[in-house]
Amino acid sequence: MYGVTKNLKYIFVVGGVMSGVGKGVAAAAIGKILQARGLNVTAVKIDPYVNVDAGTMNPTEHGEVFVLDDGMECDQDMGNYERFLGVNLTGRNYMTTGSVYLSVINRERSLGYGGKCVEVVPHIPLEVIDRINKAATKDKANAVIVEIGGTVGEYQNILFLEAIRMLKTKKPQDVVLVLVSYLPIRGKDNELKTKPTQYAVRTLNSAGLQPDIVIARAEVPLDKKRKQKIAYNCGLEEKDIISAPDVTSIYDIPITFEKEKIGDQLFNKLNLRPKKKDLHDFKNLARTVRSLKEPVSIGIVGKYFGTGDFILADSYISVLEAIKHAAYALKRKPVIEWVDSEELGNLDRYDGIIIPGGFGSRGIEGKLTAINFARRKKIPFFGLCYGMQLAIVEFSRSVARLKGADSTEIDAKTPHPVIDILPEQKKNLSESNYGATMRLGAWPAVLKDKTIARTAYGKEIISERHRHRYEVNPEYIQILEAKGLIFSGISPNRRLMEIMELPKKEHPFFVGTQFHPEFKSWPLSPHPLFKAFIKASISSRK
Repeated sequence: MYGVTKNLKYIFVVGGVMSGVGKGVAAAAIGKILQARGLNVTAVKIDPYVNVDAGTMNPTEHGEVFVLDDGMECDQDMGNYERFLGVNLTGRNYMTTGSVYLSVINRERSLGYGGKCVEVVPHIPLEVIDRINKAATKDKANAVIVEIGGTVGEYQNILFLEAIRMLKTKKPQDVVLVLVSYLPIRGKDNELKTKPTQYAVRTLNSAGLQPDIVIARAEVPLDKKRKQKIAYNCGLEEKDIISAPDVTSIYDIPITFEKEKIGDQLFNKLNLRPKKKDLHDFKNLARTVRSLKEPVSIGIVGKYFGTGDFILADSYISVLEAIKHAAYALKRKPVIEWVDSEELGNLDRYDGIIIPGGFGSRGIEGKLTAINFARRKKIPFFGLCYGMQLAIVEFSRSVARLKGADSTEIDAKTPHPVIDILPEQKKNLSESNYGATMRLGAWPAVLKDKTIARTAYGKEIISERHRHRYEVNPEYIQILEAKGLIFSGISPNRRLMEIMELPKKEHPFFVGTQFHPEFKSWPLSPHPLFKAFIKASISSRK
């Protein structure tokens, strides 16, 4: 009825009745644990949205749009998988309800089903299973972690749960279902409540599924009594209940899970031979993080974290992690503060300032003010994508004296369009063709010798991930260079400016990138530009 991949083990991760409790990080940690025990692991994320990809989603609603090497715009959890596993994933590792249905419909239109009646069940779940198998085959994996977004009680997840049921029926010894469920604390007595977890398990039962392992997320460690209660009411053994309390760093999570013997449980349930575990790299990292005392203060000036009365850090999660990776490597404790671009305050309190990616005119003047301040006061500055474009605008106005200089994204009638739309993007915008049409994915750049960028990378040719429609207008390159700006990274055809910087003799670190270096920073391998930025930020206060 449907294909299976020989000797492939499947670990499905689903969420309980509450979202946002760290399901993606838990899935990544499980992958790291299996990897540390000698398995070749890959990961797949399933999002229950009708959107074909994550590219058109608002960051304040969904969090960061993560971009892969092949240009796939996807959920931020894909970044967690890459960072924990140390691998580069592709679009095959990501799917949405929309993309699954689109594939089935296109296949039906081309007679791919041989004229059969195509039905929601079984053909949608079968497409999901086929995609998982293809991703595992592509990555030569013998274990695949599959995270299903949302919660088990949501209507839009039913077909993905059905895919698990079908696969588990055919390969019962090769499929493990992990439920990540939150345990709230009641009042003053700090009692962890298990009822939401019990409800989540019953919801899974109604879909024909029984979890094999429950990861109990809570602010504090789970006590023995609560483990026993969950096990008894959910048809599990006590050893199947994994305590997952809050930790100092997300990179502590694999270590916390292993202390709960989740690796042993997974190997037993999947009929795998016990293997020696090796998590020394993450253990060393965790020890480093806990020992850090000396701070480095970084201000992130942006607009995508304001959502009412709280801050949505997920809007810039890869930037946050990249800062941490670099700070950890340099033995500094990262102190990161959010700076609303419409309410800047005192910027002089930061060791370094970052303007991350974005779009639109909101908060622009505040960002330009921050860039101007960092440039004049010689505070290390790092502009990412839109941040670089705005740095070009600020330099054009303040140094090159191009009055009214701007990006045509902000002011279409600017007398000096120093940032302009890529020629190939004009047709897309005129036709309102926004989905998956930006300059996306990994593109090469050539670095100039004796520049900050070249020194940081230590090589001439680099490859970085992009997500943009606008670029430095080539008509203004000579004017800006004559005023002292250096374009230290250029596309091989010399058409696109990929990195800009000021000479180090004039500024300790004033760098902007058209690409998103944060997408290629890993905890054990910090991105070279973020490392150079943090190093400059540390030195700036000496």
